[in-house]
Parts: sequence; structure tokens; C-alpha cells
Amino acid sequence: MEVIMEIINKYFSDFTPKQQQQFEALEAVYKEWNEKINVISRKNIDSLYEQHVLHSLSIPAIADFPDGNQVLDLGTGGGFPGIPLAIFYPNVQFHLVDSINKKLKVVEAVVEALGLENVTTQHTRIEDIKNRKFDHVVSRAVAPLKDLWFWSKPVLKKSSPEHWVNMKHGLICLKGGDLGQEISESGTRPMLTEIYELFPEEYFKEKYVVCVPC
Repeated sequence: MEVIMEIINKYFSDFTPKQQQQFEALEAVYKEWNEKINVISRKNIDSLYEQHVLHSLSIPAIADFPDGNQVLDLGTGGGFPGIPLAIFYPNVQFHLVDSINKKLKVVEAVVEALGLENVTTQHTRIEDIKNRKFDHVVSRAVAPLKDLWFWSKPVLKKSSPEHWVNMKHGLICLKGGDLGQEISESGTRPMLTEIYELFPEEYFKEKYVVCVPC
């Protein structure tokens, strides 16, 4: 298992034995379920830990979710970034949402196999979530920033400007490529972090963590 986890342990070294075991279990569970319901491209399932798990963990590399926080994963797909974040933050509650129910079946199977007690799922669109507020919304490769921000604002708790610097509340999404026009069209002023600066692996060139405080 050390070889499987090598890319993760290269950058994170303080996992508890339970967290280490949960991360190690991801490969077998995803490979089994991906044969039934394709949620990860079969050409990169062997790169699960770099392209999906470590990519998701670029969020805690720059932001912190205090114990007790509520985080919504918008368009979670196969469970990214939500499931790696739930392992990383066992005392934070994650609500994984997707409009495609069969993807959530995979997510629920992974959650059960890993014994994650801080994850809930919901087959819905974020626009239909009412009377509930979250500290953060996270997302990976779902939609343009303009749409993500429009969908996220109604479900996000508000924070005062002095808290913006540490992203007490807001949208955190993983994006790639030239984001200039996308950011301009969104009307937001996000904070960008190049993931390659956090994890200097070829795969992460021109990939970013985009943070919009609320």
C-alpha cells in the first residue's frame, strides 16, 4: 500500500492510522465500482491518487475547515473533492450533491466501505436546496465560475470583509487553463493559487484552486 499512497505521503505526513487506512482503501473500492458505473475515466483510474485524491487535497493545502463546519460539494460526480476532504477533515460535515443519481450510488458505496460518518448525499440540484446554509461550497470541473457563484451564493453563510482573507465562508473550486475570461464574466475577484506551486507534479501545471469569499 505504500507504493499506492506514495504520491499522497510525499506531501502529507501526519495522517492518523484510520485516515491512512481510508485513503489506502480508495483504490480497490473505486476500481470495483467503476467497472459497474463509470465515474472515473478508465484511462486514468490508475492515476486515482494523483489526478483525483491529491488534486482534491490541494484545497486543504491552502484553506482550513474548522471542526463543525458544514461543506457542500456541488456536482460531486464520483465523490471528488468531497470524499478525500471528508477523510482529511473527520470533524467537518460534508454534503455531496449531484443531479445524476447513479453517480451518487458509487459515492454512497465508497462512504459505506470506508466507514465515513461525516458524509451525507442528496440527489438534487443545488438550486433546489432551501433553508440550509453552508460554510463553504467546493466543486471540481463542474461549470463556469459565473454559474458556480450564482448557484452557491444562496446557500453560503455570509462573513464580514475582515474574514475574507482567511476564507471563513465562500466558494472553493478546482479549475484549469486560462481563466481570464471566465473570471471576468463571473463578476468576482477570486484568489487564485496555482496547484503546481503546492504539488510540483507535471499534471498540475495550469491547474488552480479558485477561492471566492462570501
